[in-house]
Amino acid sequence: MGYIREYYEQIVKLKESEWTFIARHFHRKVFAKNKVITQHGETEKYLSFIESGLVRFYIPDDEYGYTFSFGFEKEFTCAYDSFLTQTPSEYEMQALTETVVWQISYNDLQQVYNHTNVGNHLGRFASEKLFLAKSKREMSLLKLTARERYLKLFTEQPEMLRLVPLKYIASYIGITPQALSRIRRQIN
Repeated sequence: MGYIREYYEQIVKLKESEWTFIARHFHRKVFAKNKVITQHGETEKYLSFIESGLVRFYIPDDEYGYTFSFGFEKEFTCAYDSFLTQTPSEYEMQALTETVVWQISYNDLQQVYNHTNVGNHLGRFASEKLFLAKSKREMSLLKLTARERYLKLFTEQPEMLRLVPLKYIASYIGITPQALSRIRRQIN
């Protein structure tokens, strides 16, 4: 739980009483490699902080599905639109490695928001961060070529290239694994 406090305290200093109240609403859970955490059609019930591991978000379809996002260590993650609206998810969230998370339920998060001022501040910060990342990705898909998107990963998200299998990188940048192989050969 110390990582969650560190994450929060990058934004705002917590009083001990606030941290105690927030911390008691989180519960630790471990997901095995390749385990689907949130199923398509299931309502997201938890906001999760990734202590260790890696998750991907994808729309199930063919062999790999359409990967559109990843969650890394020391980040909050969930099927956020489903979580906010408490409606079924249009996609899945899967652990790509053994993944340890600290989860807070939707109802418990509402209690944190209602009983602490800092909870609302932290919630707004997390929401804004998710929105900005989503907006940046959408602009990348609209304005850049596949090669430019791949090269941009080198400078902005090098950990993704190190940790994520290439088949999911290809899907993430909107191309086939074969097209990604051609791009990688051209660069080398």
